[in-house]
Amino acid sequence: MTVTGAVLGFDTATAATAAAVLMPDGRAFEVRDDPEPGRRPEHAGRLLELVEAALGRAGVAWPDVERLAVGVGPGGFTGLRIGIATARALAQARGVPLVPVGSLHALAAGAAADGAPEVAAVLDARRGQVYAAQWRAGTLVREPQALAPEALAALVGPATLAVGDGAVRFRDALQGAGAAVPVDGSPRHRILAAHVCRLGAAGQPVDRDALLPDYRREPDAKPPSPP
Repeated sequence: MTVTGAVLGFDTATAATAAAVLMPDGRAFEVRDDPEPGRRPEHAGRLLELVEAALGRAGVAWPDVERLAVGVGPGGFTGLRIGIATARALAQARGVPLVPVGSLHALAAGAAADGAPEVAAVLDARRGQVYAAQWRAGTLVREPQALAPEALAALVGPATLAVGDGAVRFRDALQGAGAAVPVDGSPRHRILAAHVCRLGAAGQPVDRDALLPDYRREPDAKPPSPP
């Protein structure tokens, strides 16, 4: 299916909340909230506000939106639930096709666009783990998984550019294995909603009820077991 209209995309897999509109001519208009270290994410309070701001910045209205793309993780459990629920509600209310996009894929797309031949997208999964996946020349070579940073370090090499907040946190282990990690604060470490849009434009829509978060591990908090 060829997309000829605007694509709206957003991601809530990390502490950041990002939304963007991709126009048919390739221009992207992004707005985001990147909390300062130590400040709690504000996905619930900011996401719809940022969606409307992105539409306004692009100069389009909802009837101009042909497709909605959403990052499905892996990432923070609460953020993903908010993003998925919002995407489902908007798709139903606006009658827009819905496309899931891997958040690690969107993260890697930023580095790949800058010419990196091999990219490891790495997000901090807490509990001493990372969510990571690897691409080589734009082709997925290692599926997303949750693993210890030491295990990831054993899989990367001198040709690998490691990006994401997990790469920042575990810089020493990754650089010790020969991988390159951009400086702290580099935009390469951010998931850009513009890349969610671009991947969504090339992806396949799914039924609303089939849109599920990609957790890759059990949630930190679980309901109590029945007696």
